[in-house]
Amino acid sequence: APAIAAAGCELWDVEYVREAGEWFLRLYLDKEGGVDIQDCEAVSRAVDPILDEADPIEQAYYLSVSSIGIDRPLKKDRDYQRSLGSPITVKLYAPLKGKKEYTGELLSYTPDSFTISVKGEEMTFQKKDASKVQPYIDFKALEKDLDELEADFENIETEEEN
Repeated sequence: APAIAAAGCELWDVEYVREAGEWFLRLYLDKEGGVDIQDCEAVSRAVDPILDEADPIEQAYYLSVSSIGIDRPLKKDRDYQRSLGSPITVKLYAPLKGKKEYTGELLSYTPDSFTISVKGEEMTFQKKDASKVQPYIDFKALEKDLDELEADFENIETEEEN
Protein backbone atom coordinates (compact mmCIF):
# COMPACT_ATOMS: atom_id res chain seq x y z
CA ALA A 1 0.00 0.00 0.00
CA PRO A 2 2.94 2.49 0.24
CA ALA A 3 2.91 2.85 -3.56
CA ILE A 4 -0.79 3.68 -3.41
CA ALA A 5 -0.32 6.14 -0.55
CA ALA A 6 2.51 7.79 -2.50
CA ALA A 7 -0.06 8.50 -5.23
CA GLY A 8 -2.22 10.24 -2.62
CA CYS A 9 -4.80 7.47 -2.53
CA GLU A 10 -6.02 4.83 -0.12
CA LEU A 11 -6.61 1.17 -0.98
CA TRP A 12 -10.30 0.67 -0.20
CA ASP A 13 -10.85 -2.89 -1.40
CA VAL A 14 -9.30 -5.70 -3.46
CA GLU A 15 -11.09 -8.30 -5.57
CA TYR A 16 -9.66 -11.27 -7.38
CA VAL A 17 -12.38 -12.64 -9.65
CA ARG A 18 -12.86 -14.79 -12.71
CA GLU A 19 -15.08 -13.35 -15.43
CA ALA A 20 -15.68 -14.82 -18.88
CA GLY A 21 -12.77 -17.21 -18.37
CA GLU A 22 -10.29 -14.46 -17.47
CA TRP A 23 -8.85 -13.54 -14.05
CA PHE A 24 -8.96 -9.94 -12.80
CA LEU A 25 -7.16 -8.38 -9.86
CA ARG A 26 -9.14 -5.25 -9.05
CA LEU A 27 -7.87 -2.53 -6.78
CA TYR A 28 -10.47 -0.02 -5.60
CA LEU A 29 -9.18 3.38 -4.51
CA ASP A 30 -10.50 6.21 -2.43
CA LYS A 31 -9.20 9.71 -1.90
CA GLU A 32 -10.45 12.86 -0.25
CA GLY A 33 -12.15 14.84 -3.01
CA GLY A 34 -12.54 11.76 -5.23
CA VAL A 35 -10.39 9.57 -7.45
CA ASP A 36 -9.88 10.51 -11.10
CA ILE A 37 -8.43 8.67 -14.09
CA GLN A 38 -4.95 10.16 -13.47
CA ASP A 39 -4.96 8.67 -9.95
CA CYS A 40 -5.91 5.25 -11.33
CA GLU A 41 -3.19 5.46 -13.96
CA ALA A 42 -0.54 6.54 -11.42
CA VAL A 43 -1.43 3.69 -9.06
CA SER A 44 -1.52 1.15 -11.89
CA ARG A 45 1.94 2.24 -13.09
CA ALA A 46 3.31 2.12 -9.53
CA VAL A 47 1.77 -1.21 -8.51
CA ASP A 48 2.23 -3.20 -11.74
CA PRO A 49 6.04 -3.61 -11.49
CA ILE A 50 5.77 -4.47 -7.79
CA LEU A 51 3.27 -7.23 -8.56
CA ASP A 52 5.42 -8.46 -11.47
CA GLU A 53 8.46 -8.74 -9.20
CA ALA A 54 6.68 -10.32 -6.22
CA ASP A 55 4.58 -12.56 -8.53
CA PRO A 56 2.01 -13.40 -5.82
CA ILE A 57 -0.53 -14.86 -8.27
CA GLU A 58 0.32 -17.98 -10.24
CA GLN A 59 -1.97 -17.66 -13.26
CA ALA A 60 -2.20 -14.79 -15.74
CA TYR A 61 -4.57 -11.96 -14.77
CA TYR A 62 -5.53 -8.43 -15.72
CA LEU A 63 -4.83 -5.61 -13.27
CA SER A 64 -7.71 -3.16 -12.94
CA VAL A 65 -7.51 0.01 -10.84
CA SER A 66 -10.58 2.15 -10.27
CA SER A 67 -12.44 4.43 -7.90
CA ILE A 68 -14.79 2.73 -5.49
CA GLY A 69 -17.52 4.99 -6.91
CA ILE A 70 -20.33 7.08 -5.53
CA ASP A 71 -22.37 4.03 -4.53
CA ARG A 72 -19.53 2.42 -2.56
CA PRO A 73 -20.69 -0.18 -0.06
CA LEU A 74 -20.43 0.79 3.59
CA LYS A 75 -17.97 -1.65 5.15
CA LYS A 76 -15.87 0.18 7.71
CA ASP A 77 -16.84 2.44 10.61
CA ARG A 78 -15.55 5.48 8.73
CA ASP A 79 -17.95 4.65 5.85
CA TYR A 80 -20.88 4.64 8.28
CA GLN A 81 -19.58 7.83 9.90
CA ARG A 82 -19.43 9.54 6.50
CA SER A 83 -23.03 8.50 5.77
CA LEU A 84 -24.63 9.56 9.07
CA GLY A 85 -27.73 11.63 8.34
CA SER A 86 -27.82 10.47 4.71
CA PRO A 87 -30.13 7.98 3.01
CA ILE A 88 -28.76 4.45 2.60
CA THR A 89 -30.07 1.22 1.12
CA VAL A 90 -29.82 -2.01 3.10
CA LYS A 91 -30.03 -5.39 1.35
CA LEU A 92 -30.55 -8.34 3.66
CA TYR A 93 -29.64 -12.01 3.30
CA ALA A 94 -33.06 -13.03 4.64
CA PRO A 95 -36.39 -11.16 4.62
CA LEU A 96 -37.36 -9.02 7.62
CA LYS A 97 -41.05 -8.14 7.88
CA GLY A 98 -41.46 -9.66 4.39
CA LYS A 99 -38.80 -7.48 2.72
CA LYS A 100 -35.13 -7.94 1.88
CA GLU A 101 -34.40 -4.29 1.05
CA TYR A 102 -34.90 -1.10 3.04
CA THR A 103 -33.99 2.53 2.38
CA GLY A 104 -33.80 5.15 5.08
CA GLU A 105 -31.70 7.78 6.81
CA LEU A 106 -28.71 6.42 8.73
CA LEU A 107 -29.20 7.53 12.33
CA SER A 108 -26.44 5.67 14.18
CA TYR A 109 -24.06 2.72 14.08
CA THR A 110 -21.98 0.51 16.35
CA PRO A 111 -19.29 -2.01 15.42
CA ASP A 112 -22.03 -4.68 15.06
CA SER A 113 -25.21 -2.83 14.05
CA PHE A 114 -26.74 0.29 12.54
CA THR A 115 -30.08 2.10 12.80
CA ILE A 116 -32.00 3.79 10.02
CA SER A 117 -35.24 5.74 9.92
CA VAL A 118 -37.74 4.25 7.44
CA LYS A 119 -40.84 6.43 7.03
CA GLY A 120 -40.50 7.63 10.62
CA GLU A 121 -39.88 4.16 12.07
CA GLU A 122 -36.46 3.37 13.53
CA MET A 123 -35.09 0.01 12.42
CA THR A 124 -31.88 -1.54 13.73
CA PHE A 125 -30.02 -4.11 11.65
CA GLN A 126 -27.13 -6.37 12.57
CA LYS A 127 -24.27 -5.83 10.11
CA LYS A 128 -23.85 -9.60 9.73
CA ASP A 129 -27.46 -9.82 8.42
CA ALA A 130 -26.88 -7.27 5.64
CA SER A 131 -25.57 -8.54 2.32
CA LYS A 132 -24.95 -4.96 1.16
CA VAL A 133 -25.24 -1.48 2.65
CA GLN A 134 -24.65 1.49 0.38
CA PRO A 135 -25.58 5.14 -0.11
CA TYR A 136 -29.00 5.60 -1.69
CA ILE A 137 -28.72 7.34 -5.04
CA ASP A 138 -32.01 8.89 -6.21
CA PHE A 139 -31.52 8.58 -9.95
CA LYS A 140 -34.98 10.01 -10.70
CA ALA A 141 -34.06 13.18 -8.78
CA LEU A 142 -30.72 13.34 -10.60
CA GLU A 143 -32.50 12.95 -13.94
CA LYS A 144 -34.90 15.76 -13.00
CA ASP A 145 -31.96 17.98 -12.01
CA LEU A 146 -30.26 17.25 -15.36
CA ASP A 147 -33.48 18.05 -17.24
CA GLU A 148 -33.73 21.37 -15.38
CA LEU A 149 -30.10 22.19 -16.18
CA GLU A 150 -30.68 21.34 -19.83
CA ALA A 151 -33.74 23.63 -19.90
CA ASP A 152 -31.69 26.44 -18.31
CA PHE A 153 -29.01 26.08 -21.01
CA GLU A 154 -31.65 26.12 -23.75
CA ASN A 155 -33.05 29.35 -22.26
CA ILE A 156 -29.57 30.89 -22.17
CA GLU A 157 -28.96 29.93 -25.81
CA THR A 158 -32.35 31.39 -26.83
CA GLU A 159 -31.62 34.66 -25.00
CA GLU A 160 -28.19 34.93 -26.71
CA GLU A 161 -29.79 34.47 -30.15
CA ASN A 162 -32.24 37.36 -29.57
